[in-house]
Amino acid sequence: MIKVGLTGGYASGKTYVAGELENLGCHVIHADRLGHLVLQPGGDAYGPVLEEFGRGILTGEGTIDRKKLASIVFIHPAQLQKLNGIVHPAVFRLEEKMLEQFLQNDPKGIAVIEAAILIETGRYRQFDRLIVTVCDRETQITRGMARDNLTREEVVARLEQQMSLDEKVKYADYIIDTSGPKAATSERVRRVYEDLRMVAGV
Repeated sequence: MIKVGLTGGYASGKTYVAGELENLGCHVIHADRLGHLVLQPGGDAYGPVLEEFGRGILTGEGTIDRKKLASIVFIHPAQLQKLNGIVHPAVFRLEEKMLEQFLQNDPKGIAVIEAAILIETGRYRQFDRLIVTVCDRETQITRGMARDNLTREEVVARLEQQMSLDEKVKYADYIIDTSGPKAATSERVRRVYEDLRMVAGV
């Protein structure tokens, strides 16, 4: 089994590309979804996050209010670092379990991990190949505003906290531009998938 990292900037089309790869037969792990899981009551990160950030981040039902938590950490980089230090190890443990399962079930398969900060954490080195999704900045802003119900200023603030796409593509084995129509993106994904199959020896 080969391990493929899939990353890119905020609202650059990572999730769409991951979905297309999954449709083609790849085993896809969405790190962000695992991040949600570990923050649920009973999840590995739930207790430690409450200890660090206090019960003020809880909803009436006792779940962590992710928007409230985000509003704290996105304006305080040190707090974001603390949160990542709790959540990321819990996510990595879940990912490893899933990868072991994929390997048992499909030894010649292609496992794809979609995550936002594979390069920044140095984790990209653990993959056989790295895909980076890109699009023009205005598309990122428009998508981010529509998807997350944010103001233009809020989206720009998020983008400015991230490594630029120009920097990320320096690490890429494959670059998938998602700026245009979805059909064009899908065709780019299919070409990358065919190449990955050759790498996997399928």
